[in-house]
Amino acid sequence: MDRAVSKTCAKCGRTIEWRRKWSRNWDEVRYCSARCRTERLSEIDRALELKILDLLDVRAGKSICPSEVARALEPDAWRELMEPARQAARRLVAEGKVVIAQRGRVVDGSTARGPIRIRRS
Repeated sequence: MDRAVSKTCAKCGRTIEWRRKWSRNWDEVRYCSARCRTERLSEIDRALELKILDLLDVRAGKSICPSEVARALEPDAWRELMEPARQAARRLVAEGKVVIAQRGRVVDGSTARGPIRIRRS
């Protein structure tokens, strides 16, 4: 077993590092925590992913902010969608469709703190 292997959480998009306690079932591990496992992906999560890709298509060659995605889906209650929008961006990074940047440089979405921008990879 290669212990340097990592995966992406199916819910939040953060990196899951191999742990000894998962040595027997590493292939079945999909979530980074019990919270992600119980919440699972919802329709709003998929809608956020699609909205990110739609906004990036409209703004070819430019980046977008997660708040723009949240406002496009829920103009009145966009603040509650901020973290789900960041999670959707991290999942799209894992699929290789987008990158997350801070101050113009590509960063790891799992560890990025503060404002981020999303752009096509």
